[in-house]
Amino acid sequence: MNYKTLTQVALRYRAVFLDISRENINMQSEASAPVMAFTARLRENGFAVSEQLLHALNAVSVDRLAEITACVNEVMGVDLNWAPLVKGWNVPTGESVTDHLVTLLANIFGEEAGFKGTTLPCGHLIPEGTFPLERYNGCPFCGRPFVTAGFVYKGQGSKLKELRLFTLDDMKQVFHSLLASATPLDGTQKDSLSLLLRELPLPETVSVTMKETAMLVVKQLVEQGRDEEAGALLKTPTDVLRYLWYEKTGYVQIIEPKTLMLHADKLYYHMWGPLDMGAEALAEMKMKLMLKYDRKTCLRVAKWLNALPVSAAQAAENMNPKRGMWVRMIRALRLGEYSRKSGFGRLAELLDVFYKQSYTTWQGRVDKARAENNAAQTLALLKERPGLFARCLFATMLRFGSDKVLAAFEEVTDQLPARLLLSLGNAADAYFDTEQVRLARPITGVTHKIMPNRLLALYSKADREAMADAVNALYKTSMTRRFAARPTESKTIYIDPALYNIPVSVGDRSATVQDASCALMGTRFPVEGDAVRLFLQWGKGLHAQPLDMDLSARVSLPDGKIEECAYYSLNCVGAKHSGDIRSIPEMVGTAEYIELSLPELEAAGATYVTFTCNAYSTGALSPNLVVGWMNSSYPMKISEKKGVAYDPSCVQHMVRISEGNLSKGLVFGILDVAKREIVWLEMPFTAQTLRGADSESVEALLRRLESKLSIGQLLDVKAAAQHLTRVEQPEAADEAYTYEWALNPAEVTQLLS
Repeated sequence: MNYKTLTQVALRYRAVFLDISRENINMQSEASAPVMAFTARLRENGFAVSEQLLHALNAVSVDRLAEITACVNEVMGVDLNWAPLVKGWNVPTGESVTDHLVTLLANIFGEEAGFKGTTLPCGHLIPEGTFPLERYNGCPFCGRPFVTAGFVYKGQGSKLKELRLFTLDDMKQVFHSLLASATPLDGTQKDSLSLLLRELPLPETVSVTMKETAMLVVKQLVEQGRDEEAGALLKTPTDVLRYLWYEKTGYVQIIEPKTLMLHADKLYYHMWGPLDMGAEALAEMKMKLMLKYDRKTCLRVAKWLNALPVSAAQAAENMNPKRGMWVRMIRALRLGEYSRKSGFGRLAELLDVFYKQSYTTWQGRVDKARAENNAAQTLALLKERPGLFARCLFATMLRFGSDKVLAAFEEVTDQLPARLLLSLGNAADAYFDTEQVRLARPITGVTHKIMPNRLLALYSKADREAMADAVNALYKTSMTRRFAARPTESKTIYIDPALYNIPVSVGDRSATVQDASCALMGTRFPVEGDAVRLFLQWGKGLHAQPLDMDLSARVSLPDGKIEECAYYSLNCVGAKHSGDIRSIPEMVGTAEYIELSLPELEAAGATYVTFTCNAYSTGALSPNLVVGWMNSSYPMKISEKKGVAYDPSCVQHMVRISEGNLSKGLVFGILDVAKREIVWLEMPFTAQTLRGADSESVEALLRRLESKLSIGQLLDVKAAAQHLTRVEQPEAADEAYTYEWALNPAEVTQLLS
């Protein structure tokens, strides 16, 4: 058992993993000297320990305490290089466009043309009277750092995050909840599940309901040689294709080859022609997606398809939407050859039906009935597949009338997963509003704006509002009925007030990994002090090379005015930038910061500040790039010698870009100046600079998060349906829903099971 891996997972739930039994903890013991030293190290990183964990630590060896300390330091980035380009960057250097222009000319014409100055290790000549070199840790012209920092500040944070005890039973419970999650796992949950699959045995009693989650399990089973058990999780040909494509691309969603190739072209495009590598990236992706399988894999897939629990016609219909991909797969996997062997009769029948196309598709029948304006037949077909009915409910209401459609839909609502009903309730108000722009966020990292349905113009505002109200009433009634049907012996319930500020995570695919703690998208973080410090750290584990990542902030002012704090504008109203770094040092990475002053923003009448990070270099955001913000009611220091401004104890939220990231830019937070709150969100976009983050799309995402049902509101529905009495203290409740409980999103989704 790898304790480091389990400790890493536990920290995401604000816990410390100890391989002990709770019954053996001596709650009367005094903390030993090593334990006191350990808690002091945790406090420097912004953590405190619960009383139970404090006593449990007495039973742990000194070596184990040292391992946990090292793991916490690694997660919080204590050993990385946090030196920015400018020393004491809270005082502007006064550099200007003129300085860059003069330096450019000096490096073109050289000292022979009369330019005098200092030649830096990177080879650039910095003329006298331009940049104040004593203020820089590197070259102000090319952004290459020459200095790294071996320290960070510690212990300045005004608010400690309490860590609780995680035993092996707690870890198994997290493992089970991730496997049984009723909603798709986000980036952090997928990573945690992947780690736990390596350390814990797969439970026999857990039912994996999400197709995407099943792929992670199937991969683990295949690696262990348990092909038959893996095949039992694959119910349709699409499941098989999903696994094959996951093995090929690393994505649990089926993204067609042409989409991946076009995205690679766009991702490696650069605004400066000589750096444009789009054509090369497209060719490389095409080569990567070429299919080649060994005999062992071919036999495995042939057996899976031969054992599918559906008829040949049903399987062929299931394959039809991805017919082009299946044709390639059948050839690459030699399925025609295996279908002629003894014992593969079902596979032979499937291929015969598929190639002869002697089947009809349900979607084709629906499209035909809809085109003929046959409401009765359309609704009858939709009721056969409630999930697809839910996905086209709003458009069908506009075409055939809400009363008739909702009456048909209500007949099948109890067959639907609660997450789909919740999604309908969250989306109804925005869909039926002709003034609102909706967003689509495919995995390729491009956020698309969706204009209102043209059929909305046929209805009055009152009719549209009535439709939205009818959908909301329908899903609330269904949720109440579901909760009421669940047997419970509980009489009282405690709901943490903080849960009313956290939306239920349905339909938000987060691709980042949260190593320090988990938070659902839309969570609001109160600002304790007068300063918010954004940070960006990248290049960990990479050799020295040009690699330009940018940290930026957009300040929204009255009358639609915008000011930007970025590499091209280091100072603006209420914001200061630490300097643009365009190369990374050896292995330890580098950092950029932006300091936001709330008093200055308030004085200027600023409404919002949008936080973004971008890959100015060709390609996506660098893997293991860490971005987030710090906050403390106490002043946070900035080193005058090296410019270091990072303190793990002040970190309020941080995320890490995962290996499978496909976006070039990321909006990772919005500061509401008036409320003094930061909303954590994740909106990827494909652009090299801050200006590629469309303001309208950001506002649309913010509105969607604000309109979502919160966890607290969902628990209110549960309490009313089960006649539970609210109490003010968790200790007095039969069911206690605390903020710590919500740190495990998979547990939250159990409410929707």
